[in-house]
Amino acid sequence: MDEELRSLAERLRQESRGAAAYQRLVATDDPDELAEVLVAAGQPLWARELAAFRLGVAGDRRAFEALVLLLNHRDPARCASAAHALARLGDPRTARAAAALATNELRVAYALHPVRLLVELRAPESVPALITTLERRLHPHDPYHRVALACVEGLGELGDPRARTVLNEALAHPALADPAAHALTRIPPQG
Repeated sequence: MDEELRSLAERLRQESRGAAAYQRLVATDDPDELAEVLVAAGQPLWARELAAFRLGVAGDRRAFEALVLLLNHRDPARCASAAHALARLGDPRTARAAAALATNELRVAYALHPVRLLVELRAPESVPALITTLERRLHPHDPYHRVALACVEGLGELGDPRARTVLNEALAHPALADPAAHALTRIPPQG
């Protein structure tokens, strides 16, 4: 059992109060049994999360929709586990979904994990989505500093010259100035 699954299993064991269904979902090696949890009526959220995570890390695309919903959940732990599983799923829809979540202004409070997932995926959608999200965070009194910082750091890690303009704009924001300066050093010079 890898560390991510161990952490998730412990959190969900507590949430499920160690129910027999929890024990069965942790122990099963049957992907069809896990997939059934995703479509069966009346399943608790912890069961859906556990099934989706296990299917996702195994590369079973039946988990995609459930993982995207969890990526946009208000509970950061659920978002983090969904992002981990989505990064390993290998579904070509993942980057587009993460970009849509990261740039959705109505759900910006939950954009941190989609932003981080986009950086990990390094997909064609990653840089444009991070630029858009960061541009929107550069307004005075924007409360989503962690999202802005994740965008700055991610753009630096991706090292794409298209990010130069927005990173230069971020230099004017005290909380982002040092990370933006560092990110700019990671972008190859124009030539």
